[in-house]
Amino acid sequence: MMLNGKVAIVTGGAGDIGREICIELAKEGASIAIHYNNSYEQAVKLKEYIKSNFSYAEIFKADVSDRRQVDDMIDNIYNKFGRIDYLINNAGIAQIKPFIEITEEDWDRMMNVNLKGLFNCTQSVLRYMLPQKHGSIINISSIWGISGASCEVHYSASKGGIIAFTKSLAKELGPSKIRVNCIAPGVIDTKMNDILNAEDKNHLIEDIPLMSIGKPQDVANAVLFLLSDKANFITGQVITVDGGFI
Repeated sequence: MMLNGKVAIVTGGAGDIGREICIELAKEGASIAIHYNNSYEQAVKLKEYIKSNFSYAEIFKADVSDRRQVDDMIDNIYNKFGRIDYLINNAGIAQIKPFIEITEEDWDRMMNVNLKGLFNCTQSVLRYMLPQKHGSIINISSIWGISGASCEVHYSASKGGIIAFTKSLAKELGPSKIRVNCIAPGVIDTKMNDILNAEDKNHLIEDIPLMSIGKPQDVANAVLFLLSDKANFITGQVITVDGGFI
């Protein structure tokens, strides 16, 4: 299988998009380290599903905004699997709120999870990945990190930061043969979008050239491509999975 013998860490692995990423990588033979923070039951179910049907998986808990917890988690993953080949930074939160009503606590929480969490996980993993002189890191951003979204200034800012992070780190890690890329999903059918009513969704669909909302597997398929040998000469890129919205 394409990823047989490889080890992949998926942060936020128990969420809608994270789950599909874990499953698609497991189908290709990768062993999966499923990160979660609050979604213990979903993480356990996903682990058992992967182990029963595809490959090997274990779950690991950490608050990605807490560096000590992240370092402990990454150490545990390395000790358990003996290697780390891929990191998919998928963990994140969202909030819809008019800018003038965003509190300092709202702002800090958004940045601590979406941006600092990505920094923590990436820097911690590189302690093991750099000596190997190979690896691949994929950061999950959002189309709103490219275009901006009304009433989501803090979310858009955090996702835009992920894009700049990706491009900068790709240049720095290129000589070490570690690729860094970014996926910017559009409107995807996840629980995060449950706040949208049918009318809101219809308006969004009208603005999407492919006339449909994306599925978590669409994002997972892009991750699989970027980890494959077919993407060996691709780094520092932002791939939008958005049905043409942008």
